[in-house]
Amino acid sequence: MFVFQVESGLLKEAEIVKARSNDLPLKKDGWNFNWRIAFKKADSEIYILRLKKDKDKTVQGVIQLVLLNGMISMELIEVHPSNRGKDKKFDFVSGCLIAFGCRESFKLDNEYEGYLTFESKTVLIDIYKEKYGATQTFRNKMYISPEQGINLISKYLNHKK
Repeated sequence: MFVFQVESGLLKEAEIVKARSNDLPLKKDGWNFNWRIAFKKADSEIYILRLKKDKDKTVQGVIQLVLLNGMISMELIEVHPSNRGKDKKFDFVSGCLIAFGCRESFKLDNEYEGYLTFESKTVLIDIYKEKYGATQTFRNKMYISPEQGINLISKYLNHKK
């Protein structure tokens, strides 16, 4: 998988790994969520995205996945503060994390296999619809279908340089 380095126009190889407590970013460093509290939530897994060849192993993005009523739910997702807005350092970070959540949902052995559910902030609903093909169900509740999940996995996780 690759993220796009905006300044250079180059793709940089990235990896998503299960987070350990000491991997988690801190609010004092500009992150919005308290990932240490999220880490303690039962039935949840937190994964981090980082560049493969980064000596500092800087976390570029984080996702929390929760098994909820037999479904995989994207509880939280956040990109590094430098990857937000027009002047972001890396693009595709959110896409890679969301595609990873979709891939994890295909591991389910029930009727929800392939579905990724989540609640969106109101200001992000249109972005999730347009950029990731999500469907809005009720208010801010959304999901990504198995078909759209396959598209995201192909685009963000199986992308060849």
